[in-house]
Amino acid sequence: MFLSAPVWAQTEEKDRLESIPDSVTSVIDSLYREDQFYVGLTFNLIGNKPEAISQSGFSGGIHAGFTRDFPLNKRRNIAIAAGLGWSLNSYSHNLFIGEDANGESIFRNLTRDLEYGTNRFTAQLIEAPLEFRWRTSTPETYKFWRIYTGLKFGYIYHFKSNFVQPENQVVQTDVPELDRLRMGATFTFGYNTFNFHIYYSLNSLFPDARLNGETIDISVFRVGLMFYIL
Repeated sequence: MFLSAPVWAQTEEKDRLESIPDSVTSVIDSLYREDQFYVGLTFNLIGNKPEAISQSGFSGGIHAGFTRDFPLNKRRNIAIAAGLGWSLNSYSHNLFIGEDANGESIFRNLTRDLEYGTNRFTAQLIEAPLEFRWRTSTPETYKFWRIYTGLKFGYIYHFKSNFVQPENQVVQTDVPELDRLRMGATFTFGYNTFNFHIYYSLNSLFPDARLNGETIDISVFRVGLMFYIL
C-alpha cells in the first residue's frame, strides 16, 4: 500500500516524457536570400597587349566580399545583387615600368637576353559587384545550379610595380598613366560549391602609356573559381 504512490508518480513521469516530441519541427524560410558572401581564386591574364609584351610565370588573384541579394519573383530564384568587396591581383610579364630623371614614366619591354629575377605588378582594389542572378534554389535545399552575370566596378587604391635583378631593384607605386578606376563584365556559373568565374575588364590599365610608339592598351582577363556562403 505504501508503494502505490511512488509507482504511480513514476508512471505519470514516464507518460509525460513520452508525450514530448523527439525533434523540433523545422520552419521553412519562404523569404530566404542566397549567396551573401563570396570568396574567389583566379588565374590572371593580360589581353589586348602589344606584340612585344608577354606574360611569364604565375599571375593570380584573391577576391572576397559581401553582396545583398534582392529576389525579384515569388519563387525567389531570380534576383539582383549589389555589394562591396576586396581584390588582390598580381601579373608577371616583361613590361618594365620605371621613371627617368625628370620623374616621367618609362615603359619598355624586357628582352630575353636581359638577366632579371622578378618583373611584376600587383594591384589591390575595392570593388562593387552588381549582378543579375538566376538559380534553381528552393527554401529546402542549399545545393542548386546558378548563373550570375553583371558588372564589377573597382578602384585601385594600391599599385606596385617591382623589377628585381642582381644588385638592382626598381619599385614604382605612383604611375600617372594608370587608370585606377576599373570596370569589368562578370559571368559565374556552377552547381553547389564549385562555380566557374570569368571577369573581363572593359577599360585599359594604361590608356595613356606608349611602348615603341604604340599605345599600351592592355586589358585584364581573370578566370577561376568562386565560392558562395549564405
